[in-house]
Amino acid sequence: MLPSHTPSPAPDAVVIPTGRRGAMVGLPCSVLLIAMGAVGVFGAVVIATGDQKGESTLAGFAGLVFMLALGVLGVFLFIANWANRKTRILVDHTGLWIDSGKLRNVVPWQTLAGVGLYWSKLGRQKVYSLELFCVGPIDRDDPVLWTLVRDEDPLHPDLPRLRYRVPFPSGCLQQVVAAVQQYVPHIWLGESERAQGHIGRPDLKGHKERTRGRTQ
Repeated sequence: MLPSHTPSPAPDAVVIPTGRRGAMVGLPCSVLLIAMGAVGVFGAVVIATGDQKGESTLAGFAGLVFMLALGVLGVFLFIANWANRKTRILVDHTGLWIDSGKLRNVVPWQTLAGVGLYWSKLGRQKVYSLELFCVGPIDRDDPVLWTLVRDEDPLHPDLPRLRYRVPFPSGCLQQVVAAVQQYVPHIWLGESERAQGHIGRPDLKGHKERTRGRTQ
């Protein structure tokens, strides 16, 4: 349950269940990868006990290692998708809210110089994110928002380097864009294609150093 002092979005806020949509795709994929890893484990056991049929080959060993690696990846993906399954984006007159199911915070519209859409290719799919460029300073260690902070070259020279990058599933694209344009069409910056892997990673090392000794 959210703490009683947690700010709340408006009752008519647009609710976008990004975590649920992501889990609908991610969880089945991760289970498939885990199953492949299990096959690899079985094969390794068979070889270790000497019960395999025929001679072991280098290609066979490489295949088993690859399947085991896929299984490990599947476990990590399963954990991540399950942990984020309740994540939601909410949009109202106040701003854009991030709700993890346990914690919630808002990026107010009045603090933004612009909002843009980034996308990059991942195989045959596209990966999307909202880029929220703030006018003032950003709390890089906010308990809810710190994982969204990125430090990169901006779309325009007059925009700040620091921004919030909010990734979301492709199935939410129209709903996210429509919700933002409904409230702040005057700061909408349009979309821009970026290099593959543009989502990036949060500054985990810096966050740990800056919050050392603090209770999160």
